Amino acid sequence: MSEIKKILIVDDDISTLDLVAMILQNNNYFPIKAANGREAIKAIENYDIDGAILDMMLPDYSGLDLIKVIRDDQRISSIPVLMLTGKTDEIDTVLGLEIGADDYIHKPFKKRELLARLNAVFRRFYRDDTKKKILVYGDLIINPLEYWVKIKGREVRLSPKEFNLLLMLSARPGRIFTREEILDKVWGYDIALETRTVDVHVRKLRTKIEKDPGSPKYIETVKGIGYRFAG
Repeated sequence: MSEIKKILIVDDDISTLDLVAMILQNNNYFPIKAANGREAIKAIENYDIDGAILDMMLPDYSGLDLIKVIRDDQRISSIPVLMLTGKTDEIDTVLGLEIGADDYIHKPFKKRELLARLNAVFRRFYRDDTKKKILVYGDLIINPLEYWVKIKGREVRLSPKEFNLLLMLSARPGRIFTREEILDKVWGYDIALETRTVDVHVRKLRTKIEKDPGSPKYIETVKGIGYRFAG
């Protein structure tokens, strides 16, 4: 990455906050520290952040609250978000992934793991898209380069995961993708026990691009297997 990315770090444990900031600063990232939700909200308002690392357990806002704030802010709605979770936070981890987090890391963590996961989500979000072509399927238009989707000329607002899910399916119409395969390709790793995450995102996506989500034209369910794009 040629430019230094500004990363918001939110954790009420100051030692963890300082440790993550030091790791990022030593690896060509610009850390912006926040010790609670209020400080995080202020940082989001004052900085054009490029990514975020959020602790799930905070004294005021939760990490889930902050993910929603980020995904609802048009300026930064598509930035990568990494969650820091305790090993007992499995339910919160699943919820975080479902509402828009891109990856998670358990505490305590190793420096190399943190950097590997952060670099991976940045590669997925800031990869070179210049060779991708606009996809047109009837009233549905998908622009991978400028990251927008339109239905009958009206732009539809999608979350990053919804967009990447739609892009993956529509790039190969007729091809059946299993839920496990979708998790691996869109989320970047396999969480086979949580394939319902895919179903949740497909349902949300259908409500935004389908005229009748109950009888979808574009994203078809292949019973017992997964999904395919009909085009």
